[in-house]
Amino acid sequence: MATAKKAASPKSTSAAKTAKPAAAEPAAPAKAAAAAPKRTPNAAFMKPMTPSAELAAIVGAKPLPRTEVTKKVWEYIKKNKLQDATNKRMINADAKLKAVLKKPQVSMFEMTKIISAHLS
Repeated sequence: MATAKKAASPKSTSAAKTAKPAAAEPAAPAKAAAAAPKRTPNAAFMKPMTPSAELAAIVGAKPLPRTEVTKKVWEYIKKNKLQDATNKRMINADAKLKAVLKKPQVSMFEMTKIISAHLS
């Protein structure tokens, strides 16, 4: 039992030593972060764009900003489990998505490029 007491006492003193420096840190970075100006979204991303007929089958026919089109395409991909199981960056196209992408499989970065061609 004596060895257990000796082992416990050094741990408690080392924990007390590490707690003191952490409490002494200044709170200045929090004030600097609060004073940072807010970013405004780019107007080009917020402009409603009309999707092509193929893309409208996935996201709907009404004009949407590019950001919303991308969100809706990702909702469709996740709902239909079209992300590749081994490489999550690859998208496997089903019949509707293949009409838009023109390929059976594309990367997520290539997908956004292809989808932007379907917006006018």
